[in-house]
Amino acid sequence: MKTDIILSGVGGQGILSIAAVIGQAAVELGLSMKQAEVHGMSQRGGDVQSHLRLSDMGVSSDLIPRGEADLIISLEPMESLRYVPFLNPETGVIVSNVKPIKNINNYPDEDAVLEEVRKYKNVTLDVSDIAQKLGSGRMANIVMLGAASPFIGGIPYEKFEDGIRQIFARKGEEVVAMNIKALRAGREAAQQ
Repeated sequence: MKTDIILSGVGGQGILSIAAVIGQAAVELGLSMKQAEVHGMSQRGGDVQSHLRLSDMGVSSDLIPRGEADLIISLEPMESLRYVPFLNPETGVIVSNVKPIKNINNYPDEDAVLEEVRKYKNVTLDVSDIAQKLGSGRMANIVMLGAASPFIGGIPYEKFEDGIRQIFARKGEEVVAMNIKALRAGREAAQQ
């Protein structure tokens, strides 16, 4: 089993929290994992991305070669397109939020961006809206993780809930419960 994932978005969207939960789930299962991340621009609302490689056989490099990513998880639709060259053209899947973060003056037409995303095998949904309906827009990242969870090979869904319990335990049981609810809502929305 090998799963290569690119996580992408804009600073402040919780990309690294998604990586932490996936990583915790992988470690619990005894999988090998390597991660590389770029988050220096996050304070300025810039691109944040992480390469996450999981395997039951060991991982030699933390960077995913072009054309080999199994999954792009993106909290911002234009950011998902930035990493399409890494997507496996035959089997790769994009799971993307439809709501843009317009942090540049010349942001392309939203419909055109989504039309381009949808040319690939994809799941697109408004995780921001789902999170708001659950009570906090800050949980959009965990809603996104729930939506992507069926595509993360080798990790049973329950392990993501366990990962949330461990990663968010220091914030209290209420925060853990809200995030598990967000994870479930994302998974349900993606399966519809």
